[in-house]
Amino acid sequence: MSNGRHSLVSSIRFLILSLTLLSAPGSLISIPGAAKRPAKQNAPAVAVTHPDPQAWFAQGQAALRSNDLAAAEAAFRRVLSVDPQSGAAYANLGVIAMRRQQWDHALSLLQKAEKLEPKMAGIRLNIGLVNYRRGDYAGAIAPLSSVVHDQPDSQQARYLLGLCNIFTEHYADAVTVLEALWPQMSGDFTYLYVLSIAAHNAQNNDLDEKAINRLLEVGGDSPEFHLILGKAYLNRDEVNKAIPELELAAAANPNLPFVHFSLGVAYRRKQDDERAEAEFKKDIAVESDLPDNYEQLGQLYLRTQKDDDAEQSFRRALHYDPRQAASLLALGRLYEREGKNREALTVLDAAEKLIPDNQNVHFIRGQVLQRLGRHSEAQAEFTTSQKLLNAGINKEREKYGEPVPNPELKQPPQ
Repeated sequence: MSNGRHSLVSSIRFLILSLTLLSAPGSLISIPGAAKRPAKQNAPAVAVTHPDPQAWFAQGQAALRSNDLAAAEAAFRRVLSVDPQSGAAYANLGVIAMRRQQWDHALSLLQKAEKLEPKMAGIRLNIGLVNYRRGDYAGAIAPLSSVVHDQPDSQQARYLLGLCNIFTEHYADAVTVLEALWPQMSGDFTYLYVLSIAAHNAQNNDLDEKAINRLLEVGGDSPEFHLILGKAYLNRDEVNKAIPELELAAAANPNLPFVHFSLGVAYRRKQDDERAEAEFKKDIAVESDLPDNYEQLGQLYLRTQKDDDAEQSFRRALHYDPRQAASLLALGRLYEREGKNREALTVLDAAEKLIPDNQNVHFIRGQVLQRLGRHSEAQAEFTTSQKLLNAGINKEREKYGEPVPNPELKQPPQ
C-alpha cells in the first residue's frame, strides 16, 4: 500500500463511516451470555469441574476488545467445542478474521453465524461489509438492504448500501437510500459529492443541484475540498469547471492521492492525450498500486493505437485488481482485433461474470465464438447483445461511453 493512500484525508476515509467493526475495539456481535451452559446433572460424589462456555465467551469478548486476536479466537473456539450452535461465537470469529483481513474465511464464518442467528442484523451488516471489502458490491446489496429494512436509522448500513448501488450503477436506488441521510449528513461535503453522483446519473437534476449548492456552502479552501468539487464537476461532465478546481488541489498538495488521476481523466476527456498521460503517471508516482491509473492509460493507448502499451497497462491494472471489468473488456477487444481468439475468450468470459448485462461483452464474445467455429453459441451471444441494446441498458451516458471512475470512494479505512 502506497504512502500516498495512507495520507488520504479523513473526509474521504469518513466516506466508509470508519467501518467501526474493523477499526474500533470490541464487536457489534458480542453478546453477553450468548453461550449456553450444559444442563446440570445429579451431583456426583466427587466434585467435577464443568465446562463454562459463558465464562469463555466473556473471555473472548474481553480479548477482542483489547485486540488480542489469538486469545479471543481460542476462547470462542472453546465455546464452540461445547456449544457448536453458538451463532454469536461464529460471528465473533468472523470479526476476528475481518480484523486479520482474511475476507473469504470471514465470510464463511459469518454465513454460519447467520444460519444460526438469522434475526441478528449485526451479522448481516458484517457480511455486507466483507463483500464490500472484497469488491463484491453486488453481493453486499442484499445483506445491507436487509439491515436497512430492519434498522432504518442505521447510518452505516444505509451509507454503504448507497455506495454499493452507485458502484453497480443502480443510481435511482442509490438516490432513495442516500437522500434519507440528508438531515444527518448534509454538512459533510464527501456525502454531498456521493449524493450528487447518484442524482446526476439518475437524472434527478433538482437533487443534483441541491447537493452541489450545499457542497459549495460547506466547503472550505483545502486541497481536499477542491478535489471533491472538481470530481463533482467531472461527474457532471463539466470538464472546464473541473480542471481549475483540480489544479488548485494539485498546486496546494501535489502528493494528494487521486488528484492527478482526476486531472488525467479530465484531460483525456478533452482529448489532450499528452497531458492526460503525464497526469496518470504522476498519480502512479504517488500510489503505484491503484489499478485505475493503468486502466485509464490503457484506454488512452488503445485510442492512439499503441496496442503493446495498452496491453501492458491493462495487465498491470488486472495485476492489482482482477475485478477491473473495463480492463478485461478492453483486452478482449484488443485480442479479438489481433485475431488472438482464445486469449480474447478467456478475458471476455471473466468480464461477463462481472458485468453480465454489458451489451459489448456479449457482442465481442459472439464475434470470437464465430471465429472459433462455435456458431450456435455465437448466435446466442448476438441475440443477448441485441436484447440488451434494445433495452437501452448500455446507453451512452458520457462522451466516451463510460462513467467517470471514482476509485477514491472504494478505498478501505486506514
